[in-house]
Amino acid sequence: MRCIVTAFVIVTFFLSPAAAALPNGIEFSSLDSISRWIANYRTKPNAARVPAAVRAMSQLGVFKEPESAGVYLGFIAGVLGANPDKAEELIGKMLPVAPADEWVIVRAIAYSGHHDWQRWLRNFEQRLPSRKVMIDKYLDGKLPTLDEIPLEKRRPTLWDRARSYFVSDAHANSGSETTFDRSPELLDTLWGYYFATGSAQPIDRMIAVLPWVSERDNVDKLTIASMAKYTLASNAARDRELLVILKRASKKAPKKTASVLNEVIEAAKTMETTRLRKDALAAIDELKRKGPGYKRDISTWGQIGQGALALGCIVAATTGHVELGLPCIIGGAASSAALNFWNTQ
Repeated sequence: MRCIVTAFVIVTFFLSPAAAALPNGIEFSSLDSISRWIANYRTKPNAARVPAAVRAMSQLGVFKEPESAGVYLGFIAGVLGANPDKAEELIGKMLPVAPADEWVIVRAIAYSGHHDWQRWLRNFEQRLPSRKVMIDKYLDGKLPTLDEIPLEKRRPTLWDRARSYFVSDAHANSGSETTFDRSPELLDTLWGYYFATGSAQPIDRMIAVLPWVSERDNVDKLTIASMAKYTLASNAARDRELLVILKRASKKAPKKTASVLNEVIEAAKTMETTRLRKDALAAIDELKRKGPGYKRDISTWGQIGQGALALGCIVAATTGHVELGLPCIIGGAASSAALNFWNTQ
């Protein structure tokens, strides 16, 4: 992940009572009006208005930077996935958009999660001429759908390493593989999908990264997990349906995941996100400053010897014993799209 450059609070705006009370007929004259409409969408779904919202977003430059467009991309994908019978009609009405923005239509179709997405993409290929290469890669399986994106890069086996000596670089693209631990905007995308559908599926994907909050060697993982933890708690504090999803998930989650998830649920109930966020910021900063935990362990062993190790005296020193809590950090050159919504309150 790139350097962590700004604090981020994701989409609590979307779930606020003020946003939910807005009329469904609001005009899409500004980014603020669009975000308010998205906030209200799950309570009053109106897929027929989505094409107008997409065209307005294009005119407002929302899709200019993919890293900050994740919420919108996920929302469009969610609407298409939830309305398969109307999907092609909706896509047709979204077009045309600026050629530079056609990528979001292509990706939203691929991310929709519907079994017929490839047919939709083929049917609109001629109307998306600037993204032919992108379309071909999705149809050929060279670009992953949202469900196919792995949480982290698969560690190469001995056979993989041996094979790499005989396979040309043209066939070895693992270095550029999209993964959740390297792409913070994917959390925004999952939230956008949830706003459109209320589905538990994107929430389950976020829950899957929660065990990384105890990560001691990888800032990327620690940050992504911390982002997921904070946003889940912050939004669940305002969204009863989301809290129900989290409680249900905690009952069947693995022990390590359930432990973190229970912290999320407790924080949502008690509204203690601010303190926990600060604790997590400190934990992330410590890992960045001191380096990977395994290096700290080696250094500590050299200083205090095997006797202290046997007594367990270095546990706090090597791990920091910091309650990670619920931070709101994002890595990348641009802040999350959701930050803009929070700032408009």
